[in-house]
Amino acid sequence: MTRNAILITLAAAAALAGCDIKGQTIGGDDTNKVENTSIALPPSITGSKSYRCKDNKLIYIDWMSDGTARVKKTREEIGTTVTPGNELKGDSAAKTVNYNGQACNS
Repeated sequence: MTRNAILITLAAAAALAGCDIKGQTIGGDDTNKVENTSIALPPSITGSKSYRCKDNKLIYIDWMSDGTARVKKTREEIGTTVTPGNELKGDSAAKTVNYNGQACNS
């Protein structure tokens, strides 16, 4: 070995000797443990239609995959989620729906 190789080896050994691995956790602890649980995704939009009601107002309905509908006054708003039945009668395939007692045509 040459003199430079010996000096480099001694410097590397000295650097490694300064490392103290006591008290360090390599595997981590249980605080970051991810539980194996199922996550329910929100329903997707299966159809969107606009309807004109008897009072000449427009409503926009997003039909959801879980059977609910989201009724909106404008296309941009989030709307109100309703379950078809009392307030809203009809489905995404119907040309006419009843919303709050009014007939609305697509």
